[in-house]
Amino acid sequence: MAEPSLAVRRKSRPGSVRKRSRAPLQPGPACSPVARKRASSGGEGQPVETPCSNDSEDDLFGDYDSFYGSDSLLAQVDDIEHKYLQDKNMDIKAAGEIIPGNLQSGIHQKKQDNFSTSENMAVLKADKEDALQMNENEPVDNSQELTESILDDLPSSQLLYFEKMDELSSGSRISPDSERRNKCVNSSSDKIRSLSSFCPDTEDRNRPTDFSSGSKCDLFKTESLKDHLKSAMTGNAKAQTLQVSKTKQLKEAVLSEEICVAKKTIESSSFDIGPFYGLPSKVKDLFRQFRGIETLYEWQHDCLMLESLQRRKNLIYSLPTSGGKTLVAEIIILQELLCRQKDVLMILPYVAIVQEKVRGLSSFGIELGFLVEEYAGSKGRFPPIKRRIKKSLYIATIEKGHALVNSLIETERIDDLGLVVVDELHMLGEGSRGATLEITLAKILYTSKNTQIIGMSATLNNVRDLQKFLQADYYTNNFRPVELKEYIKIRDTIYTVDSKTEKGFTFSRLLNFKYSSNLEKADPDHIIALVTEVIPKYSCLIFCPTKKNCENVASMVCKYLKKEFRAHKEKEKQDLMKNLKNIGNGSVCPVLKQTIPFGVAYHHSGLTNDERKSIEEAYSTGVLCLLACTATLAAGVNLPARRVILRAPYVANDFLKKNQYKQMIGRAGRAGIDSAGESILIVQEKDKHLVQDLVNSPLDNCYSNLLLELNKGMQSLLLSLVGLKIAVTHEEVDNFMCSTLLGVQQQLLSKGKSLSEIVKDGLENLAEKGLLKGRVSEKDCNSKCTLTITPLGKATYKGSIDLAYCNLLYRELKKGLEGLILESNLHLLYLATPYDMTSNCSPDWMIYLRQFNQLSAAEQKVADIVGVPESFITKKASGQAIRKNVDSAVVNRLYLSFVLYTLLKETNIWSVSEKFNMSRGYVQNLLNAAASFASCVLHFCEELEEFWVYKALLTELTKQLTYCVKTELIPLMEVAGVLEARAKQLYNAGYKTLAHLANADPETLVRMIEHLSRRQAKQIVSSAKMLLSEKAEALQEEVEELLKVPADIPGTY
Repeated sequence: MAEPSLAVRRKSRPGSVRKRSRAPLQPGPACSPVARKRASSGGEGQPVETPCSNDSEDDLFGDYDSFYGSDSLLAQVDDIEHKYLQDKNMDIKAAGEIIPGNLQSGIHQKKQDNFSTSENMAVLKADKEDALQMNENEPVDNSQELTESILDDLPSSQLLYFEKMDELSSGSRISPDSERRNKCVNSSSDKIRSLSSFCPDTEDRNRPTDFSSGSKCDLFKTESLKDHLKSAMTGNAKAQTLQVSKTKQLKEAVLSEEICVAKKTIESSSFDIGPFYGLPSKVKDLFRQFRGIETLYEWQHDCLMLESLQRRKNLIYSLPTSGGKTLVAEIIILQELLCRQKDVLMILPYVAIVQEKVRGLSSFGIELGFLVEEYAGSKGRFPPIKRRIKKSLYIATIEKGHALVNSLIETERIDDLGLVVVDELHMLGEGSRGATLEITLAKILYTSKNTQIIGMSATLNNVRDLQKFLQADYYTNNFRPVELKEYIKIRDTIYTVDSKTEKGFTFSRLLNFKYSSNLEKADPDHIIALVTEVIPKYSCLIFCPTKKNCENVASMVCKYLKKEFRAHKEKEKQDLMKNLKNIGNGSVCPVLKQTIPFGVAYHHSGLTNDERKSIEEAYSTGVLCLLACTATLAAGVNLPARRVILRAPYVANDFLKKNQYKQMIGRAGRAGIDSAGESILIVQEKDKHLVQDLVNSPLDNCYSNLLLELNKGMQSLLLSLVGLKIAVTHEEVDNFMCSTLLGVQQQLLSKGKSLSEIVKDGLENLAEKGLLKGRVSEKDCNSKCTLTITPLGKATYKGSIDLAYCNLLYRELKKGLEGLILESNLHLLYLATPYDMTSNCSPDWMIYLRQFNQLSAAEQKVADIVGVPESFITKKASGQAIRKNVDSAVVNRLYLSFVLYTLLKETNIWSVSEKFNMSRGYVQNLLNAAASFASCVLHFCEELEEFWVYKALLTELTKQLTYCVKTELIPLMEVAGVLEARAKQLYNAGYKTLAHLANADPETLVRMIEHLSRRQAKQIVSSAKMLLSEKAEALQEEVEELLKVPADIPGTY
C-alpha cells in the first residue's frame, strides 16, 4: 500500500561550537540529510561542516568576557554605516531595503569569528522553513536568506533589538507569501505563539522595509548604529537567557503549522491528503509509539479516501470483528478535533469499554492538545464546559451520550459537535438501550445539519434501512487480518463449516485424545481434549451459557490437566494470586484459588471490578491461557484468542442468535501473533438442525425498539422533544417521527396503527401523568396546538428517569422533606437505590432482622417512614403469617439500601457479600447502579426548586457511591483505569494526589508498584495529566468568564 508521504522529516540538531571558520566545509555524516540539503541549496559555496549535538545554551559571548576586548566588530559596523550614508547617488528607498540586511550580514560575519553560537544557521534555517512551510519554488534573494539565518543564530535578547529596529521604521510592505504564512501561524494555536516570543516574527524578518527619508534621518540623528549596537550588546550580556528548548519550540511550531495546513486541506475538499490523511505527521508517529502501528491495512486506506468522507457525508461501515474498524474511526476523530476544530462524541456500549478508550486516547490528547472527557456511570458534566481554546472528545455510554446531546440542544450548542461516532451500531436493535441510541441519533440528525455521523459494526444486515435513517453512505469489506476457520463438534468428530454444501458443514477430523471412563463421565463434551491442543502455548476462550457453568468448566478442566501446566509462568501466577488476595482483603474465590495455578480462570459479571481487571490483564500478558466466560465478554473489552470454543449454542436458556455467534467467534485470531484463528461450536445431536440453520442464516436484522420499549422508548422521546422545544405541536412531532428508524420501518412495526395515532396516544399518556400540558385528546383540537412541558416532566427527562418511576420518585422525595433522617445516610441511600433492581432481590429474612437490629433508633425510624414496620420483618424472620399487606418492592428496596449502607461503612465488597449471603458481583453491580441512579436523582432535584435541600446531600452521596473507598483514595480513583486496589498501592507508595500522578515518571511507577506494566504506567500518567489539564482548563474558563467585560453595561455605547 502506498503510504502518504510525510511533510516534515526528523532532524538531528546541531549544537554549539566555540569558534567557527569561515572556510567552506562539508556536511558531517552525523547531520541529517535535510540539514545537508538545506545548507547546500541556498548559496554558491559549499556547505559548512557542522558538528551535531543536543540543544544547549553556551555563554552568549563564547571565549570573550566583554565585547570591548575587540574593537574590530564595531569598527567594521562604523565603516559600513559611513559607506552608505556617503553614497549620495543611492536611492533612499533602496537604501532602506539594503541597509538592515547588509548590516545584519556584517554583524554576523564578524560574529562567526568572535562569538559562540548555539545553533548551526543552515540547519535551523531548514527547521524554520519546514515549520512555516516555505515555498521552495519561489526565487529567494541570497542576502535575505542569509539575514534569516543570522537572526536564527542570535541569542533571544539580541533578537529583541532587531525587533525594536523594525518598529522604528515608519512603514512596511508585506509580501503575499509572508502574509499567508502569518495568517496561518496566527490561526494555529498557542504553541506557535509561544515560538514567537522566542524568535522574531517571520513577517518582520522576511519583509522588505520602507524607510521614508524623514524616519531614516531621525534614526541616525538620534544615535549612530554603532552606539545602538554597544547599548544592545551590553544589554545582551546582562540579559537572562530564556530557559526554553529551541528544539521543543520548533517541533511545536511544526505541529501547529501542519494542523493549519491540514485544516485548509480538509476545508477545501481536496484529495491532496497531506502528511497523514490530512493530519500532522506527528499523529502517525504517535500511532507508531502508542499502538505499534506502522502502516494501515489497504481497506483502511480505501475507507479514509472515500469521497463521502471527503465531502463530510454520514457513513456506515461494516467489517468482521478484529478487522481494524476502530483505527479508522480514531483517524476521523482526530481530523475533526485538530483540523476542523470541532468537538467529537464517541458512543460505546459499556462502561468498561469507555474507560479503556479514555485511557487509550488520553495520551493522544496530551500530545496533540485536546481534552478527553469520560461520560459513564455517574461521571459527566451537563452541559459540558464550553472551551474557548481546546476541543473536547466526549467518550460516553449510550445513556450518557443521550443526556449529553440533550444538554447541547438545550443550550443551543449542538453545532459545536462536529462528529458523532457510534461503535456497535447494531445495538440500535437491542431493547431499551437500542431505543435510547435511536433517539440520540434522530435528535442529532434533526437539529444539526453540520454534525457528521459515523457508525460501525461487525454484524449488520438490513443496511438499507439504516442508511435511510442516518442518510449515510455504506462501505463494507470482508477483510480479517487473521484467517478464521469455523468448526462444529458433534460427539468426537470435528466438522468444517462450509456454507456452500447442502448440510452447511463437512467432515474435518476425529479427536485424537484418549479418554478414561472417569474422564468421559466428567467431560462428555471433550473440552479437555480441545483446550490441551492449544494451551499453554496459545490462548483459548470457552464461552458458556451461564455464570455457574463458567466456574464449573474452569474447575473441571484444572482437575484433569497435567501438573506440567503449573510450571508455566509460575512466578507470574503467584503474583496474580497475591494481587487477588489484596483485592479481597485476604479473601480469594475458592474456584480461582484452584484454577489460577494452572493458568485458568473464569470471567463473568460475578467478579468485582478489580478482580475482572486483574484477570483481563493477566490473560492479555499470557499469564492466564484459558478463560471460561459468558457472552458479555464477546461484546466487551478486546481479549482475542487462538481458539474460541462455544460450550453450547445457548445464552442462558435462549438459542444463540447469528449476531451473538459472530461476535463470539470473532474473538478468534490475534493480529500479529496468530497465523489463523479457530472457532469450535460444541453441538448435541438434538440441536444439530438448529445449528445448521444458524451457520447458514444471514445476520439478524436491526429493528427499531421505540414501540417495544414504551417508557424508555416512544414516551421518553415525545417528552424530551417537547421539553427541548424540538417539536411542540402534534404536526411537528409527526414530522420528527418520520426521521427516526421507526419512521423508516413503520409499515413493518406499527401493527395496524398509523404512526400519527401512536404519537397521539403517547402524548395523551404523558398528559395524564402530569408531564405535559396542552390539548392533545380533544377531537376538534387543531394539530398546531402548542404543547408545553410541566416542571415534573422537565425534571424527568433531564434526570433520565424511567417514566415508569418518575411519579413514585417525586412522591418519595416529597415525603422525605417532611422528615428526612440525617443522623446517617441510610434514608438518602434508600432514595438513591435503583427501582429496577428490586425485582431481582430475594431478602434473607434472618439477615434482614439482624441488620435491622444493629441500626440506631433514628435509623430504624427510616424503615417506618418508608413503610416497612419492625413487626413485619420480625414475623417474616420467624415464619409467622402476615395479615397486613406491605409493598414487596419497598421491602426489597430497603433491604438493598441496607446492603449499600453497610458497604459505604466497610468499603469492602467481599465482607459485605458474605454478610448478606450475596455474590460479590451482585453487590458490585448494585453499587454501580446506585451511583448512576443517585446522579440521575440529583439532576432530577436540580430542576425542582422544592427539592433544593437534596442537591448538596446527593452530590456528596453520588461521590461516595461512585468510588466507595476511604476519602484519601478518591483523588486517585478519579483517574481512568485506577480502581481501589491500584489506588491503595499508589497511595502507599507516596502518590497521594492527582498532581503526584500527573507528574510521575512511568519508569519509577513500574519499579515502585507491584504488578504494574510499563504500558499501564504510561496510561495512568497520561490519564492523570489529561484529568489535571481538564480541571485546570475549567478553572481558566471560569476566570475568563468572571473577568469578561459585559457588553450591556449601562451608560456605555
